[in-house]
Order: sequence, then structure tokens, then C-alpha cells
Amino acid sequence: MKLDSAPKSSSGISETESQPEPTDSHDSLLTTAQAVSLEEQPSLEIVSIIEPGTSVVVNSPKKQESAAVVFGTTFITIFLAEIGDKTQLSTLLMSAESHAPWVVFIGSGAALITTSLLGVLLGGWIANRLSPKTVEKSAGVMLLLISLMLFWDVFTSN
Repeated sequence: MKLDSAPKSSSGISETESQPEPTDSHDSLLTTAQAVSLEEQPSLEIVSIIEPGTSVVVNSPKKQESAAVVFGTTFITIFLAEIGDKTQLSTLLMSAESHAPWVVFIGSGAALITTSLLGVLLGGWIANRLSPKTVEKSAGVMLLLISLMLFWDVFTSN
């Protein structure tokens, strides 16, 4: 069925004139999803009717970030978190007292690499056993408990 009042496209031809008219409503659904076989995809649910000619991506896997993006994000996050913290202040004081800044640099670098390795190994072990949501909730609860303990120490130390 063609509509006389169909909007004109940029070529001056109405959209209904530029598209072939399906002979049956069942045929239009099949032409819309040519690449999808319903027998092969039993869990596929059709949520809405899709216009013919529209490309559809079904259940596309989440793109994995490149190593450079992961490295950059990790570097910036850890770098900003470590500026001015007690580790940096301790390193500064040790370097000033020992008058051997390169030895302190190598020692503190080795210590930071070791603690980072422990964190990565523990994180990998946890990721294989728990869902990301569980890890997120657990981290939130642990940070909340640490905050409460710090507040408790502040108010009871006097």
C-alpha cells in the first residue's frame, strides 16, 4: 500500500516509491533480517519492527580496549593517586637523608612494582571467581568500613 503523502527524500522521490513494496508482511520481516536465522538463534527476541534496509547488530560482543588505552588509563590513575601521598613523602625523606637518590629510586621503584604485581595477581584471581558487580559492591563496602574506622579514630582520639 502506497501513501500519496509520503515525505520526499533528498532525491525528490518519496521514500515509499524508492523502496520495493513487499508482497506480504511476513516477507518484509524476512527481508529486514536476512542474515538472522530464527532457527539458529532460539534466544533471539524481536522487540520492534525494523524498517527495511536498516542494518541491525544483534548481541555484539563488547569491544576489548587496546593495550595502549589500558596502559594510559592505568598510568594516569595511579600517577595522580600517588602524587603527594605517604609513599612519595617517605621516598622524598629517605632520598634527602641518605644522599643517594638513585639507590632510593631503585628501591622504592622495586617496592612499588612488587605491590602492583601483588594487586594485579590478586585482581586476576578475584576476577575469575566473582562477578564484576560483586567486586564493585565489596570494594564499596570495604571503603565504607575503612572510612567509618577513620572517623571513629578521629572522634575517640581526644
